[in-house]
Parts: sequence; C-alpha cells; structure tokens
Amino acid sequence: MRTFSLAWRQLRRDFKAGDVRILFAALVLAVLAVTSVGFVTDRAERALAIEANRLLGGDAVVRADAPIAGALREAAQAGGLRRTETMELQTMIRVGERLQLGELRALGEGFPLRGAFRIADRGGERDAGGVPARGTIWMSRAGADTLGAALGDSIAIGDARFTLAALVVQEPDAALDYFNIAPKVFLNLGDVRATGLIQEGSRIRYRLVIAGDAAAVERFVAAARPALGRGQRLETISDARPEIRSALDRAGRFLGLAALVSVVLAAVAVAMAARRHSERHLSGTAVMRCLGASQRTLVGVHVGELLMLGVIAATVGVLLAFALQWLIGGWLSQALKLSIPPAGLLPALQGYGVGLVVLLAFGAPPVLALRRVPALRVLRRDLDSTEPSAWLVALTGFAGLAALLWWKAGSAALGTAMLLGIAGTLAVLALLAWLLIVAVRRLRSRLRGSLRYGLANVSRRAGTSIAQVSALGLGLMALLLLTFVRTDLLDRWQLALAADAPNRFIINVQDDQLAQVRAFMSEQGIAEPTLYPMIRGRLVSRNGKAVTGADYAEQGERAQRLAEREFNLSVAATLRDDNRVTAGKFWGSAKPARPEVSVEEGFAEQLGWKLGDRVAFDIAGQPFEATITSLRSVDWESFRPNFFVIASPGSMDGYPASYITAVSVPSQRTRFTADLVGRFPNLSVIDVDAVLKQVRGTADQVSTVVEVVFYFSLVAGVLVLMAAVSASQDERLLEGGVMRVLGGSRRQLRLAQASEFAAIGLLSGLVAATAASVLAGVIATRVFDLPWRVDWTMAAVGAALGLIAALLAGLYATRRVLDAPPSVTLRELQN
Repeated sequence: MRTFSLAWRQLRRDFKAGDVRILFAALVLAVLAVTSVGFVTDRAERALAIEANRLLGGDAVVRADAPIAGALREAAQAGGLRRTETMELQTMIRVGERLQLGELRALGEGFPLRGAFRIADRGGERDAGGVPARGTIWMSRAGADTLGAALGDSIAIGDARFTLAALVVQEPDAALDYFNIAPKVFLNLGDVRATGLIQEGSRIRYRLVIAGDAAAVERFVAAARPALGRGQRLETISDARPEIRSALDRAGRFLGLAALVSVVLAAVAVAMAARRHSERHLSGTAVMRCLGASQRTLVGVHVGELLMLGVIAATVGVLLAFALQWLIGGWLSQALKLSIPPAGLLPALQGYGVGLVVLLAFGAPPVLALRRVPALRVLRRDLDSTEPSAWLVALTGFAGLAALLWWKAGSAALGTAMLLGIAGTLAVLALLAWLLIVAVRRLRSRLRGSLRYGLANVSRRAGTSIAQVSALGLGLMALLLLTFVRTDLLDRWQLALAADAPNRFIINVQDDQLAQVRAFMSEQGIAEPTLYPMIRGRLVSRNGKAVTGADYAEQGERAQRLAEREFNLSVAATLRDDNRVTAGKFWGSAKPARPEVSVEEGFAEQLGWKLGDRVAFDIAGQPFEATITSLRSVDWESFRPNFFVIASPGSMDGYPASYITAVSVPSQRTRFTADLVGRFPNLSVIDVDAVLKQVRGTADQVSTVVEVVFYFSLVAGVLVLMAAVSASQDERLLEGGVMRVLGGSRRQLRLAQASEFAAIGLLSGLVAATAASVLAGVIATRVFDLPWRVDWTMAAVGAALGLIAALLAGLYATRRVLDAPPSVTLRELQN
C-alpha cells in the first residue's frame, strides 16, 4: 500500500513538473488513434453490412421449393426479428393479344425489409412505400417494353385480371440474379389465390425474409442452418453477386489495414516517449538509492506509476475517441445517405488492450532498468543502467503486439505481411542509420559551420539517432503504405465501374447471326462486340468416376448446388486481361492434341478439382471429357462475360452452342432493346443498368468510408509522429542552451537543427517510401487481389513529404531553444 501511495505521489508530481506529460500525451494519442479508427470502422462496417443487405431485401433469406414451416418459421418468430414472405413462379402473362412466359413474384406485406422498390407511376419515379395494392400489379420496365404494356392496361394472369399500376425501375434484390431475363410482374401476396395458379404440382419457390438487429439475425442463422431440409437453403449477403462481395470484402480489409497502421503508430509514439520518461528519472532514482530504497521498492514505484498512467491515459483516449466518432458518425451518415448504427464496446476494449500492451512492450523495459541505477549516478551522469530482465519483458511485449496486429488484421496474409514488413523495415532503418553515423564521423572534419555541428549531433548521439530514424521511418512507412493501398483501391473501383461498363448482355445469338448482329451494332454506333460461344453441359464424372450432387454434400450446400446444375462452358484461344492463370499452363494459340480445360480457381476449390483431373460433361446427350491443365483467377467486377470452365480451341467443335456478348449502350438509345429484338426475335437482352446502379452505389458508399478512415488515420498518424519527435528533444534543448550561452546565434542554431533533422528525415523518408512501395505491392496482390505496379512518382513524393514532416516536426519541438532564455532552459533540464 505504501508503494502504491509513493507511485501515486510520483505520478502527480511528474504531472505537475511536466516530466510525464509527453508519455501521457503519446499514450492518449495512441489509444485515441486506435480506438477512434476502431469506432469509425466498426460503425461503418455494420452500416455497409445493413446497406448491402438491401440487395437481399432483408438480413437473411430462406429459399424453399415447398411452404416453409416447422423449426425455420419458429426461429423467424424470435424476438428482435421482423419477417415477411414471398412466392415466385413462372406463368403466362397476357397483355391484349400478346402472350409471353414471365416471372410472377407475390410480395407479402412489409417486403422488402431492407431497401425499397424504385417504381415509376403516373406521379413520376419514386421509392415505393410498400407492396402493390390488391387488384393491381407492377411490371419490370424491360418486361413492359417486351409486352408493349403501358400504365393502366389490364393484365391477365391465370384466372384473374389486374391493372398495371407502376413500372419497376429497380428492385432491391436484382443484383443477386440479374440473368433472369423473363418479364417480371409483382403483385400482392393476398391476390395469388385468385389467379388459380396454386395447383398440385405447381413449381413454386417460397422465400422467408427476416431482418433485425445483428445479434438476433446471428441467432436466427445459427438456428436455421441445421434445420434446413431438402430443397431449402439459407442466403445472406455472402451469396450476393461476386461484384458486390468483392467491394465489401476489400473495404473490410482496408479498414483492417487502417487499424493496423494505427497500432504501429501507437507503438512508435510510446517507444520514444517512454525512453525520455525513463531518462528523466535516472537522477531521482539514484538519489532514492542513496537514501536506502530497495530495488523492489523502486520497481514497485515506477511500474506502479506506469500502470496508473496507462489506465488513466487509455480511459481519456477512449472517451475522446467516443466523442470524436460520435461527431464523425453524423457526418458519415449524411455522406452515405444511410443510418449509421451506434458504436459497440469492442473498439473501446481494443483501445485499452493496445494502450497497455504497447506500454508493456515499449515502456516497461527502460523503467525496469531504473532499479539498477548506481548511486554514483548522483555525481556522474554519464553512468547508465541496463536491466537484463527488461529484454524478456520487451520480447513478451513484442509477442503481445504481434498477436494484437494479427488479431486486428482479420486476415492471416495481411497480418503476416505487416509483421514481416515492420521487422524488415526496422532492420534496414537501423542498419542505414548506423552507416549514416559512420559516414558522418568520417566526413565531419571536412564540413564547416552549422552544417558540421548539425551532422555531428547525428553521430555524437548514435543511439538516439538510430532510434529516431527507426521511429520516423516506421511511422512514415505505415502512413505511406496506407496511402498507396488506398489509391490503388479507389482507382480500381473507378476503373471497374466506369461509365462505359457493359450494361446489356445479349444471349442466344446463333452461328448464322454473328455477322448480322455485328452489323446491327455498327448501325447503332456501338463498338464491335466480342461474341463468346456458350455451351450448356452437366457434370457427370471426375477421373472416370460418376458424380452427382450428393457426392459433394461434405463440401457444403453451394458445392452441391454447383454440381447439380448445368454449366455454361466456353472456348477461348487467349485470355482477356480480367482472367489470369494462377496455376498450370494455358494452351495459348496452339491447339492441344487432346481436349483441355481451364477452371476458375474458386470454383475448382469449391468442387475439390485439381490440376490433372479429368472432368466429363453431358452436352445435349453427347459426352465431353477434358483434362484440367490450368486454374484462373477471374475479375468478376469487369461486368464482361466470364465462365467457370473454358475449353481449348477445337475441342468443342460439333457441340450445340449459342453466343453471348456484353455491350455498353448509351442511355439516350432507349429503342436499342426493342429494335434488336424486333430484328432478331430469338435473342434475349438482359438490361443490367439497375444492377450497375446498385453496384456503383455500394462502391461509392464503400469508397466514402475508405476515404474517411484513411484521412482520419492520417491525421491521427501525424499527431502521433509529432509526439514521437518531441519525445527526444531534451538533449537538443540542453546543447542548444549551452551554445546560446557560448554566443551561438539564433540563425546558427536553427541551421544546425535543420541540417540534423533533414539528414534524419531524408534517410527515414527514402527507406519508408521504398519499404511502403514493396509492402503495398505484396498487400495489393496477395490480400486485395489488385493489379499493381510501382509508382515511383508517388514514392518520391512520399520520401519528400517524409523529409519535410521530420524537418518541421523537429524544428517545432526544439523551438524553445530560441524562444526561452538559456538560463531557464538549462535550469529546467538540470532539475
């Protein structure tokens, strides 16, 4: 208790004297940076998840081929959940004398639970406030064009007739299945019976849609998965189109990277501040040794002070972060045009964890060394202390920090890349700093004036200079890394979702229509399309063994569905830039002697296919067998026709095939679809403009979150770097005060300081820019699946900014040398 009292008294005294303020500020800033980024990231991720669920119409959907009852319905009635249901079936739709097969969707009250239908009625285009009124229907705009229907027309469906009340411009779950090309009609679920379509043997698809708070939805998903029966499956946003999933996944990884950068910056700040804190206590500890204080008492006092300081600083940092994210949350809500959920407690706990772990790793070693301060230190200030056990504590702390980085990364590849990048950067920085010191020592005699004095300071304080270069370089590397990745990420989204992205898919083009379709496109002023052959086939065997969907039950429900459905196969002699071989060898322009196939890597992994496997398909009653010779990664965001399985040239000659293409149709060409189908009635045109709007909307929201978190991390990083630079100012203040006593002018002192910080900043900036470029390449290709090339211009700008930042921060931290009288500066530092 006495030790605790002494620690508390010392903490209060150090606060009043200002000795511990730098460390306290560094800890507060470290926790503030990590926690505020965590708060914003947590809220943004949950907001994006809720917004993404609009693409489902809810937070989770159960699909079935029979009415949903039993355990699934009971689970949907749990507290905290809202539910509704829909029915879907194919039926004939009659408009006047025109009759066509279409898709009927009966909507229960409250659907969609997330998002909204965008409709156009006599009042104009608007978000629908509910479902169609009884006796009326809505129709997809493309369906109305196909059937020649107009608002107010009478539409016959089964035994009933309905009034067309609105055209659907965008439906909430269109992005999940935009290859459904039939005209769609939407009616009230209560009107289904009147159509007489519910008959024995009718092929009806049932959907149970639920929404609620995250915990309630998670409980529902956990209860529903084991209760699924035959013909039932559970869908969440993970089942969205690859274009949607990719944007959300990459955003999540970037937010994890931003959190990692905050942890690194926190470590840099606390390491430098703790070093200054322990140096200021060397003399006081020596006096306590002279007065009989034991090593145990010294450890208790100083470690106790450190722990109390850590808890107080972490609490202040968490409270400030909570207030800051509350302010940012309001702005982010307006920017994203959606409701931002309240912050959770996990970021606050992470803030405490980061603060205490970083304090243990970087603050405890120098403090533990204080117990071995010799009493003679009272008279001889050149005597320093070392503590062998401090290395053990430091290693333990570093291990904890590594675990913390791995945890915050949320990705093994990202965590490993960051850890290896940090270790490599520190090693290179320390080595180059040592080489700089050796070079300066040899060149110092040839230099003159303030430049000689400034560079001499670098070599005279070897340990301080190495620590300063390492700290600044590591902090700059982290910030530049975040800058590089953020730039690549945003550029990629803008490129993938450009205004000229394909917005019409045209399928079922026959061999004898290829030239005519190309001519039609030329007449419409549209670039000549590439038409890809598409052959429908069903998997029948692998390596000579017959397979069915049941054989893939252990691989999961998705693998079973993939094995049971028909595949779209294609043929290609070369690969586009959105397909990249990741394993094996692609045949190229040469025609292989035997049939070969290239398979998308995720698809192959799902079905357990390997290089060298022989897979066989049934194509309209004809067998086709080929060997897997390569695996590909596919950029699904390109919105161009892509295939899971591509066969070698000539291997599928003679099999029935149609062709598919994708084109970009300007918005002013409103008659494009009608004119194309009028000339080629067998063609099906899929309008994905609505889907593109949804994908662009999601990408825009994700980009906004990435921008906010990036700039927030950048500001927090600058503040933490300021603390790191300020933490080593005492020696410079002391020497500057002595120089002023000996007659040094303000100009000489400023030039000397500028040359010292310029040398440190230049070395730190160059190494940081190089390391950040290399690490950004690794993370971009391995974690974000983005193409990457070295941007030397950005690297040079980053190095220059690092030099300027170190120079300005150093000059600002040592401004007291010029502003305060030398006697005041020397008296404060000596006491």
